[in-house]
Amino acid sequence: MDLKDLPDQWDLIVIGGGITGAGIFREATRMGMRTILIEQRDFAWGTSSRSSKLVHGGLRYLKEGHFKMTKIAVEERERLLKEAPGLVESLKFLLPIYEDQKPGKRTMQVGLSLYDLMARERQHQYYDREKFRKLVPPINSSGLEGGFEFLDAQVDDSRLVLRLIWDAVAAGGRALNYTAVRHIHRNEDRLVAGVEVEDVETRETKRLYSPAVINATGSWAEHLHPSPDPHRHLRPLRGSHLVFPASALPLTKGFSFIHPADHRAVFVVPWEGAVLVGTTDLDHAQNLSVEPQITEAEVSYLMQGVQSMFPSLNLSLQDCLCAFAGIRPVLSEGKLKPSEESREHVVWTDRGLITVTGGKLTTFRRLALDALKAARSFLPPDVKLDRKAPVFDEVPQTPPLGYGLTPQIWRRLYGRYGAAAENLVRQAKPRDLTVIPGTHTIWAELPYVAQNEQVRHLTDLLLRRVRIGLLTPEGGKAYLKRIRKLCQNALPWDRRRWKAETRAYRQHWTHAHALPVRLAGVPAKQRIFALPFLGKILSAIYHKFFTHKQRGRIL
Repeated sequence: MDLKDLPDQWDLIVIGGGITGAGIFREATRMGMRTILIEQRDFAWGTSSRSSKLVHGGLRYLKEGHFKMTKIAVEERERLLKEAPGLVESLKFLLPIYEDQKPGKRTMQVGLSLYDLMARERQHQYYDREKFRKLVPPINSSGLEGGFEFLDAQVDDSRLVLRLIWDAVAAGGRALNYTAVRHIHRNEDRLVAGVEVEDVETRETKRLYSPAVINATGSWAEHLHPSPDPHRHLRPLRGSHLVFPASALPLTKGFSFIHPADHRAVFVVPWEGAVLVGTTDLDHAQNLSVEPQITEAEVSYLMQGVQSMFPSLNLSLQDCLCAFAGIRPVLSEGKLKPSEESREHVVWTDRGLITVTGGKLTTFRRLALDALKAARSFLPPDVKLDRKAPVFDEVPQTPPLGYGLTPQIWRRLYGRYGAAAENLVRQAKPRDLTVIPGTHTIWAELPYVAQNEQVRHLTDLLLRRVRIGLLTPEGGKAYLKRIRKLCQNALPWDRRRWKAETRAYRQHWTHAHALPVRLAGVPAKQRIFALPFLGKILSAIYHKFFTHKQRGRIL
C-alpha cells in the first residue's frame, strides 16, 4: 500500500513491530481506537523471531528473588495456553539432579513447588535415578541422582506476533512494515503532534498526526527516548541457539540442565519438528541494525553443554541445521552479570511519547496494558482498558470436513492463522496439504502468507511467515524451486526479481544462520581444526605440511 493512501489522523501511533508493539496494537484496536503500527524492518524481524520459543514463568528468576515477575509470567502463560491452542502449547520439561550439583534436589523442590503454587496446580514430579534414565535414555548417568519433570509452554514466536497484528488489522487497524519513523513532531507546547514516516525502500514519505505515540522498539528504544534515569540504560544482551534435526537429538520433551562451564541453566527443546539448544547470555556490542550472528565461542559453549549431557549421541556440528541469535532489551545499571539482570519492563512518559521496553515474550500483554495506561491522558476520553478481555479472538473448534487433515494440523493452523485457517485450506490444491519434510508446516501456508501477509522479500517468507529457513537443511535450498512455483502468482516478481531474491536470501541465510565461517565453511572432515584450543595448533601444522591437492587426496 502506498503511503499517500493512508489517512492522516490517528488516535495512536505504535512504533515497533515486535511482540510488544504487536500486543499494544491489538489492545488499542480492541478498545476501538484508530491505530497504526509502524515497523522499520519486517514484522518480528528482531528479538521476536529469535527467542527461545518458550512461554514460561522463568523458573530461574526465582533464584534471583524476582517472585512478582515470575508470578505474573506464570499467570500469563496459563492465560495463553487457554486462549491460543495450537499456537501456545504446553511442554513438559525434564531437569536432572546430579551429585554435588547446585541447586540441588531440595532447592529445586522448593522452587518448583512455588512455581506450582503460582499456577494453582501441581505440575511437577520427582523421579529416582532409574525412572529418570528411562525417560531420557541417552543421558549422562554418571553421578545422576534422579530428576524432576515440570510444565511450561512453547510458541512459534514470529507467528504469535503476526497473529496479534492480523487480528488487529481485521479489527480496523493498519500495519506497515519496511517503514521508518524519521522524526517525532511536537507542537509549540512540546506535546507530541505526530510523526514523519518513510518507506525505507521506495523513499516515499508522509506525515501522520496523533497526540499519542508509543515507542515499543525494544533495544532501539533509547534512540527515540533516552532513559530518564542517568544510571540505568538499555543493555543489549545476545542469546544464541543451535538447531538440530530430531533424528540427531531425539527428545520429545524439553530438557533443562546446568552447564558444566559456568553453572548456568541451558535447555534442549523439541520445536516444529527440529530441536533447539540454547541459550547464551552475553553483552552484544555490535551495531543493532546488523543482524546478529552466533559466535564461535557460543557454538563451542552450547556444544560442550549438550555433548556432556548426551555423550552417547555423538552429536557434532555436522548434524547442526543452523543457528540464530537474538538481542534482549534489558534495563541495567551495568553492575550484574548478564544472566543475573532483571527481565522486568519499564514505562517512560514524555508529553505524549510513551516508551515501554524490557520485559519477556510471555508477559507481552502486561507491557501493552501498562503502556496504554501511561498513555491514557493523551487518548480519546471514551476508551477503556479491559484487562480481563481475551488476547485472541475465539476460533472454531470443529474444523470443516473433507480435506484429509489431521486434528493436530487443524489445531496448529487455527492457532497461527485464526479463523483465516479455513480460507487457507480451501484455496489450496490437495497436493499442497501435505507437511514439508522435517517441519510441521504444510505447503499451502506458503502461497497464503505470500498473498495476505505483506511479504516483501524471500527472507520475510521463509524466516518469519513460515520457519523453513530454520528447520530444513541449508535454509530450505532444496525446496526453493517449488516455493517459487507455489508463490509466483501471489508475489508480483518477474524472473529477474525471483533470481535476485533467491540470491539475497541465500546470502542472508549464510550471514545470519550458518555456523561461523571457521566452523561451517570448512569441509566436514576438517572441522576439527576449527575447534577451540587444538584448532590453531593443528591448523598451522596441517597447512605447513600439506598442499591443497594433497589435502584433497588424504582427507
